Amino acid sequence: MFKPRKATAAPRRVALLPAVFAAVTLLMTACTSDKDAVAPPVPTLDRYYQQTLAWGACSDYPGGEELGAAGIECARVTVPIDYARPDGDTARIAISRLRATGTRVASMLTNPGGPGAPGLSLPRALAKSPVTEHLDVIGMDVRGLGASTPRVSCRSAAEYATGQRVLGRTDPLAEIDQIEEENEDYANSCARRTGLTLLGHVGTVDVARDMDVVRAVLGEQKLTYFGGSYGTRLGSTYAELFPERVRAMVLDAPVDPTTNIGDEVITAAGFQQAFDAYAADCAKAPDCPLGTDPKKANENYRALVNPLIQRPVHGLDYGTVTTATIASLYHPSSWPDLTKGLTDLAKGRSEALLGDAGAYQDASSDDVHRAVLCLEEIRVTDRAVAADIVRRSRTAAPAFDDGVGDADTKAPLDACAFWPVPPTAQPHVPKVTGLPKIVIVAATGDPATPYPGGVTLAKTLGAALITYEGTQHGAAFEGIACVDEPVLKYLIDLTPPADGLRCAKS
Repeated sequence: MFKPRKATAAPRRVALLPAVFAAVTLLMTACTSDKDAVAPPVPTLDRYYQQTLAWGACSDYPGGEELGAAGIECARVTVPIDYARPDGDTARIAISRLRATGTRVASMLTNPGGPGAPGLSLPRALAKSPVTEHLDVIGMDVRGLGASTPRVSCRSAAEYATGQRVLGRTDPLAEIDQIEEENEDYANSCARRTGLTLLGHVGTVDVARDMDVVRAVLGEQKLTYFGGSYGTRLGSTYAELFPERVRAMVLDAPVDPTTNIGDEVITAAGFQQAFDAYAADCAKAPDCPLGTDPKKANENYRALVNPLIQRPVHGLDYGTVTTATIASLYHPSSWPDLTKGLTDLAKGRSEALLGDAGAYQDASSDDVHRAVLCLEEIRVTDRAVAADIVRRSRTAAPAFDDGVGDADTKAPLDACAFWPVPPTAQPHVPKVTGLPKIVIVAATGDPATPYPGGVTLAKTLGAALITYEGTQHGAAFEGIACVDEPVLKYLIDLTPPADGLRCAKS
């Protein structure tokens, strides 16, 4: 997810969501100079693909009581941390299941996005959708996250909370060397607390391989999958690795496979577009905190929030407000709360926006998010390039221009420049053969994964594209009949919608 640049330290967290795909290493037998010696057996993945699941209560899983109350059961799947060394260390992947209420067709594996979004509770969120009538809905906490073990850990919850408070106070006098030193300290802390083996194997390719193990242990010959946001990158990666094992795949709010997952300039433009739509809607009311002229909304927003850089108000600082604003731009249903929060801010109150920002923050998810981005994005190791990204992001999203520093000449390198393990994948055009028809859903005003990326992904995968005319991140299973009906028909009986389907909420 796009966040405005903060001149003070630490790992910059960017867009919600793409970059992938390196070849999976081959297993090799050891050589021997003794022609009569018997070579040791080649390790295989059979024991992982042939394991038996032990479904049970979710009581020892995060949110277990709520999952249990919704009729959801849980289990763990063992996978190798490094698929090139299947006899090495293992991980335990937490999954959940909401059984079909009617005649079961298949199990549908799901992912809500991120990187770093817990997925164990997604079946509960879909419980009232018609999709649960014929499909077992499977949730999954990806490796390194949530109820899956071992976990990626770079900071304790207390350290994260302290870091967020510090980061919220943009310091115009901060030294680039100081910022980079703190970013390097963060990267080293990730290596020390997580271990290099896991830290180097939490990327999309490894998770996609985990998905195939989950498919097999669920007893499915082919995968049925629904992924949103970064979950679409997982889906397209799986399609590259195992095209012949796909039954059905729906990718909602797709990320562009040819760009970084968190491309700051692209997502900055996306959130500016969403901010413009929000401002136009807000301006219809005479008491809109951004005024009644949408053309002045950027200026009025900056006038409201930029003073917080130097003078926080009742615990409300610049970083907290912009984080809450961006979180509210994901869906129009959050716009009234944003209006209330900005109105309160204008009156010197902070409770509403503090609550919105707090719901978006979590140390573990943030660490996994950063770890995946550092493994898969094109790393910036030149301060001039970093400065150019900041400059172009400010141009793309003027509402969130903090005006701090001289972005034309200098900007600090982020934590990925100091990451202790090499990249495992890079942005590229997927090359897939033998993939059945899949479905992609893209909203024209998606702030986090802008619409052109969905068009690109649909073209490269030969997918049927459903275009939803609206400003929101994700459109499937939102109660929008013109999207849900063709998606459900496809998932159940494998009849894809006609190419070029375009609709809006009635």
